[in-house]
Order: sequence, then structure tokens, then C-alpha cells
Amino acid sequence: MRTWLLGMLLPATLLAGEADVLDAKVRPGTDGWTFQVTLRHADTGWDHYADAWEVLTPDGKVLAKRVLYHPHVNEQPFTRSLSHVKVPEGTSYVVIRARDKVHGYGGRTLTLPWPPSQGN
Repeated sequence: MRTWLLGMLLPATLLAGEADVLDAKVRPGTDGWTFQVTLRHADTGWDHYADAWEVLTPDGKVLAKRVLYHPHVNEQPFTRSLSHVKVPEGTSYVVIRARDKVHGYGGRTLTLPWPPSQGN
């Protein structure tokens, strides 16, 4: 009974929660770095889906942003790439965070030591 009542009281868009960064792989490119980032979010449709991820410096400066233009309801988790990312010399780590249309930023982030090791 309580589960049913909770389902009736909370809009479905809130039940999807925040977007989480699960994994990232980084490789050098000809003009910067390529990030392959894996996200998980319980996309419910056009009103509530993971719509972006960003790469940030330790002080919060956004180095790059990958916009996601549609929901991934039946593809979870999912991985998307972004190339030509410039990371300043002397950076000790980068943070990757994801955003969804309802909650904004706030789910699980991922911190990668910088520069990346050969195995990453």
C-alpha cells in the first residue's frame, strides 16, 4: 500500500534520480584529448533524461561539455565521446560530472588523476 501511495504522490520524473558518471577512458588525440564517458540515468523520456556531461579542472573551470540531445530510455548505461579537449599544463586531476533535465548537476562524479596513465 505504501509503495502504491508513494508512486501516486511523486511525479515519475522525480523517481529517475540524478545522472551518474560510471566510468571514463581518456586517450590523446591529434588536437587535445578524447574522453569516452559512461553515464547511468533512469531516463523516463523527453521530460527527464541525462542531457549533458562536463570535464572540469580542480577549481571548477569547465574545459569541455558534451550535450546529449535525446533520452536513452532503453540504453543504460551508455557511453559517449568528446574529442579535442584541451587540459592545461600542471592540472593534477579532472572531474567529470553529468546533468539531467530535472535535477541539473548533482549525481555521482568521477575524478581522474592527470595526466592519465597509459592504461586509462
